[in-house]
Formats: sequence, C-alpha cells, structure tokens
Amino acid sequence: MISKEQSLGLIREHVKNENIVKHMLALKALMEGIYDELKNRGKSEQGLSGTKEEWGIAGLLHDGDYCEGVPDNMQGIQITKWAREKAYEIPENIAYTMAAHNWHNTGAEPKTLMDWTIFCGDSLTGLIVATALVLPNKKIADVTVERILKRFREPNFAKGTRRDEIAMCQEKIGLSLEEFITISLKSMQAVAEEIGL
Repeated sequence: MISKEQSLGLIREHVKNENIVKHMLALKALMEGIYDELKNRGKSEQGLSGTKEEWGIAGLLHDGDYCEGVPDNMQGIQITKWAREKAYEIPENIAYTMAAHNWHNTGAEPKTLMDWTIFCGDSLTGLIVATALVLPNKKIADVTVERILKRFREPNFAKGTRRDEIAMCQEKIGLSLEEFITISLKSMQAVAEEIGL
C-alpha cells in the first residue's frame, strides 16, 4: 500500500496551498484517533472496514486532487487515478472513502464507519484550526473542547464549517458530538508541529 512519504510526495506534485496539506495531515490524525477509539469500544477490523493505516492514508490523501483542473465531481477520485498511474497501491476501501468525503459531488454515498468518519471529520478539522487561530498565541495546545463546542454553536464563526455534517457523528459513527470533538482535538494536538499549530 502507498506509504505516508509517497502520499506526501504525490500531494505536493499537485497541491501548492500549504494550508490544504496541513488540513490533510490533520484529517489523517483525526481518522487514526477515531479508529483507535472505535477499536477500544470493541469494533473489529472488519467492522471498521479497514486497518488504522488505511484510515490514516484515506485522511491524508483525500484532498490530494483539490487543485486547478480537477472538476468538483472528480475531487476525491482523481487522486486515486494519479496514485495508480505511479503504480502506488490504493486499496478499494480507501479509494471509496476518499470519494465519499465529497459524496454530494461524486455520488459515492458514505456506507462504512471509515466513510462516515472522513465525511463528518473533514469540516471539523477546519473548525478546530479556526478556534486555535483566534487565540492570542494561535496554539492548538490551548484549545479546549468547551471552546470548540461554543464556536460550533456560533454560526457566524468559521462560516464555511458544515456543522450539520459534523453533527451526524452521533447517528453515523456512534459518538456524541462532544466525544467526536474530544478525540479529534486530542489527535490533532498530538501532531501540532506537523500541522503548524
């Protein structure tokens, strides 16, 4: 399977916006953190429809084709084509999950826990980053779950945040909003240096 290093190399060939690269690293951390939590709660690898590594790679690569020349309906799909052209292995579960993160455009409706986690988590990473950036020192280490929940309830804060999608975590992943935010924040704090926060 494609490695983290190969994934980052592929991403940097196409994505010039460093903030998008940091977003993908953040979503990788979120995906791995949620995987661990669900595994701890007794979900099997089969129930999770993949390994922790596969969940992480899906998060890391999902926006690798978010660039000029890629139409909306191919965003989340083109990255798999580029990877396979280089003979990098992208398992089908990862390919589908990446397409599902943008399912309103790709038509790949989320089905598995991995699909729903990337779909619900995609916008949450942005809300967490925005919450950090309004702090005096702009450090994610100082962000609290309470602060994110407060910002979540303020529709004028980080207006692009798809709050309705994040809130689907309870129904689709089995985690309350507070649990989903707590695990995601902790996971992103663990890679603070990598995501520049």
